[in-house]
Amino acid sequence: MSKITVWFIKSALVYFMLAVILGLHMAVSGTTYPYMPIHAHFNLLGWMTMMIYGVGYHILPRFSGKPLYSDKLAEWQFWLANIGLVGMALGWIVRSWQGDSRMLLIFSIVEAASAVIFVINMFKTIKAAPPVPAK
Repeated sequence: MSKITVWFIKSALVYFMLAVILGLHMAVSGTTYPYMPIHAHFNLLGWMTMMIYGVGYHILPRFSGKPLYSDKLAEWQFWLANIGLVGMALGWIVRSWQGDSRMLLIFSIVEAASAVIFVINMFKTIKAAPPVPAK
């Protein structure tokens, strides 16, 4: 596996464990849990999306028969995805304590930029299969 695949899969596993820990904390905290959005984002953007990115970077180039368009874009995407998600988690805390959503918005944009980079890298990597000649 490429280093970017390993980085994404390892980060997915870390976010999965953080989501599990937050889930356990949520289970014993009563009916109101202010950090539920962090738990949800660690599950969806951390665990699931990071795993999809890692598997996508491993499998899609092989399926297309072409190398990954840009390893450098993939590395940028990795760092932006992680910075965006951690910043979003902190943004949810700031929002719950102070009612200010600016930090959450800024890091949400960073996270969205990461997703756009992934899509660009994948579009430039995959190609349509050549038509099958008629017999």
